[in-house]
Amino acid sequence: MHTIHPIIQGLKGGLIVSAQAYPGEPMRTPDTMARVALAAQQGGAVAIRCQGLADIAAIKGQVDVPVIGLWKEGHEGVYITPTLRHARCCIAAGCDIVAIDATRRPRPDGRTYAQTVAALHEEGAIVMADCGSLADAEQAALAGSDILSTTLSGYTGEREKTDGPDFELLKDMVREFSDFPVICEGRIHTPDQLAQVMECGAWAGVVGTAITHPTTITSWFAARTPQGLAQ
Repeated sequence: MHTIHPIIQGLKGGLIVSAQAYPGEPMRTPDTMARVALAAQQGGAVAIRCQGLADIAAIKGQVDVPVIGLWKEGHEGVYITPTLRHARCCIAAGCDIVAIDATRRPRPDGRTYAQTVAALHEEGAIVMADCGSLADAEQAALAGSDILSTTLSGYTGEREKTDGPDFELLKDMVREFSDFPVICEGRIHTPDQLAQVMECGAWAGVVGTAITHPTTITSWFAARTPQGLAQ
């Protein structure tokens, strides 16, 4: 039986908000992201997912809910907390849970996913496995990951990128790994989609763009105006 950490128990049935900004964007400062995270907490988020050591530290200093930290380096292959060193740095920055790429692709430091998880568990870390397929989830479960997530569905070439959440993968993961908390992340754009995710058995749902990325949200609205439709 898979043991579920009390911090993860507290996420059950809740909304996790991803507060991230990308290089060159106006909101790309730790202070801004910390304010966004605090606003999300006040709106009902049970945890905050964030990227980068400065953002992790700034957000941890503002919110009372658990912080899921990651460190993106690069744009191809394994780039979400790609090595054990990256994961350790996220933990040192203050995150309560560290999210790492759990795909079966080669890792930059030569370690296997299982070796990375084992080392982190020896140090008392809680690991969220960002998966792109059912086979990834199987690897993550065998390695003893604390959380399984659909984060990378549609981004690794194994599955088609769906317009909304990958409900099929979510249902498969919930069915196959019933002992594990399975979180749905990726393209949850409406409250109704989040409700559907919960109905599929997700432990929690992660919403990012639709809450914390005003540039994208603005573009959705602008595209429906006469000017946007004419383009």
